[in-house]
Amino acid sequence: MSSKGPDRQRLFVGGAWVEPDGGHYAVIDPASEETVGWAPEASRDQVHAACAAAREAFGPWSRTTPEARAAVLARAADIIHGHLVPYAELAQAETGATTGTARGMQVGVGAARFRRYARVEPAEWAIPPQINEAGPMGKAGVMGALAVRQAVGVVTCVTSYNNPWANPAGKIAPALAMGNTVVVKPAPQDPLSVYRMAEALEAAGAPAGVVNVVSGRAVEVGEAAVSSPDVDMVSFTGSTAVGQRIAEVCGRDMKRQLMELGGKGAAVVLDDADLGSAVAGIGTTFSFYSGQICTAPTRVLAQRGVYDRLVEQLAAYAGRLKVGDPRAASTIVGPVISAEHRDRVEAYVETGRKEGAVVVAGGERPPYEKGFYVAPTLLADCTNDMRVAREEIFGPVVAVIPFEEEEEGIALANDTDYGLIDYVWSGDVARAFRVARRLRAGGVGVNTVGRNMEAPFGGFKKSGVGRDVGSYALHAYSEVQAIVWPG
Repeated sequence: MSSKGPDRQRLFVGGAWVEPDGGHYAVIDPASEETVGWAPEASRDQVHAACAAAREAFGPWSRTTPEARAAVLARAADIIHGHLVPYAELAQAETGATTGTARGMQVGVGAARFRRYARVEPAEWAIPPQINEAGPMGKAGVMGALAVRQAVGVVTCVTSYNNPWANPAGKIAPALAMGNTVVVKPAPQDPLSVYRMAEALEAAGAPAGVVNVVSGRAVEVGEAAVSSPDVDMVSFTGSTAVGQRIAEVCGRDMKRQLMELGGKGAAVVLDDADLGSAVAGIGTTFSFYSGQICTAPTRVLAQRGVYDRLVEQLAAYAGRLKVGDPRAASTIVGPVISAEHRDRVEAYVETGRKEGAVVVAGGERPPYEKGFYVAPTLLADCTNDMRVAREEIFGPVVAVIPFEEEEEGIALANDTDYGLIDYVWSGDVARAFRVARRLRAGGVGVNTVGRNMEAPFGGFKKSGVGRDVGSYALHAYSEVQAIVWPG
């Protein structure tokens, strides 16, 4: 059976493309409001069937050699790269990403992540021998030990809507590399790209049941994928509120978790900062995924000596950004994912006004007849107790808060429920590193919003549990077993 009927996507369960019990729903292009395609709505039974298929496939797949698994991932990377343009066009239609983002940061990064985990790494390491004195357990002796990374089992991957390529690939590739099997529950807004990824893995030789994809808008689809007794681990990217509910379910059965949750990234701009660099970095909140990214520097803490100039330059920067059709070469800021989300972002801006923030850029809906557009918006004269400074807006909105002394800036940065990625701008690198080490966040960018894709990624506090990316993902999708013997 093919993966699609007439524009109607089928589920991928146990190596077969199956018709969904719940029918289909329309996937909407957030730029044109037209229907991109029809996504399948799985039933609870079909989700459980996918989990059972993954359980059945786990034994044989986990016993294959790391080299054989790596070969599948490498072939998948080649297939994805070979279809970069059509895959990027689909991702763009589903998400509203600009052409450069869809090609480079969505499909391009997705292919790169499969390529990264096609590299076999040692999965065991020696522990220094221990000399034991004679005692009730036996004679004196030397005990050797080996630590071995073992597959966890069946992993449910619940992915985010902002990047339907890089985010699922960052879960599926390391999970498969370690010998796990997966059930993928894509975000309901843009699942079609994830089915193309499943096609690539099928064509690359992934055995039946190793990869399964089940989608749906109903809450019960995700709930079934998390609560199934066949599932050993859940990897989730999304909001903290949903992550907390998933963690409660996982806790009942002691399922392993990897949680990459919300963020309210603080950008601490010290009075000796290069303001051009700071503005360009903070400005990515407006342009990159239209602010729909948990790592965005959305909460700017500006030392008083640079506050006025920074606000002025950020306002000018936001005002220069072209908002519109993401397929146009001149567009910098595309739409947000849905009308509902646009309304949510606009409501936050209005809340900021009522709280006393000053709207110095944006704040008005762009004048387009169609598309879910939000103007890049800058809120100045904020305080850290405002909702716009404390809650994740997930849109092209930046709040700026002044502070006096360095200690105050650090305290304000840490006064949050979140702790994913923070940023520091300072002309004194030693000073920037000193501040960075005191920030309670899983990552800190010093004079940059760039990422090192081998560095561990994850959050403090309510921004998540665990670390992935690079070799850290191989640890995340594995259990460590100790083997001990007498020397």
